[in-house]
Amino acid sequence: MKVLIVEDDLRIAKPITEDLEHQQLIVDHAVDGEEAWQLCMANEYDLVLLDVMLPKLNGIELCRRLRQNGYSKSILIITARGDKNEKILGLDSGADDYVVKPFDLDELGARVRALIRRNSDHRQSILQWGELIVDVRRCFVSYREQQVELTPTEYRLLVHFLRHPDKAFSQHELIEKLWSFDMTPTDSVIKAHIKGLRKKLRSIGCTNDVIETVYGMGYRLRPHAE
Repeated sequence: MKVLIVEDDLRIAKPITEDLEHQQLIVDHAVDGEEAWQLCMANEYDLVLLDVMLPKLNGIELCRRLRQNGYSKSILIITARGDKNEKILGLDSGADDYVVKPFDLDELGARVRALIRRNSDHRQSILQWGELIVDVRRCFVSYREQQVELTPTEYRLLVHFLRHPDKAFSQHELIEKLWSFDMTPTDSVIKAHIKGLRKKLRSIGCTNDVIETVYGMGYRLRPHAE
């Protein structure tokens, strides 16, 4: 899942980013409304976390512009303005939720997760491929009841393929879905991550590669033989 944080105060943006990345979300950051608009036009975000007082284009106007241009996913406004009229203005502009500064980071993370679940097609908390099981609420992977230790990138790749079992993804599509805007990997890096994922699964007894290569197309989840 991919989130855009629009916040010009780095003291606020940094801990939010770190917390959401700890939850295995891919996070981009914009410091003004115009930069956020350009990022939204170039990427697909599952949630936009939006400050109101922004340079160049304020959060309310950006929220309205996103809705007018068809953005249908979640928008969460964060602001120091907590009076009733300001909340009404934010919600009427198209926001799904409203959090007032200073806020509790754990509560903000819970609100982000709730909004993503509400607007997601992927509501399953348990994903399974034969005896390989992923509990996405706990970010826990096991095979035959044995825990599988994966890197964050390997975990995101595995979850992505399990959630789209019938689709092959090119390397470009994987980059677009699973990496932040400022951390675009090379093709060889993607190959290395998939190789590492396959190796770890084989090491705990998963004899068939979960992710198969589709030549000329990319990668997909291998159909499981029951």
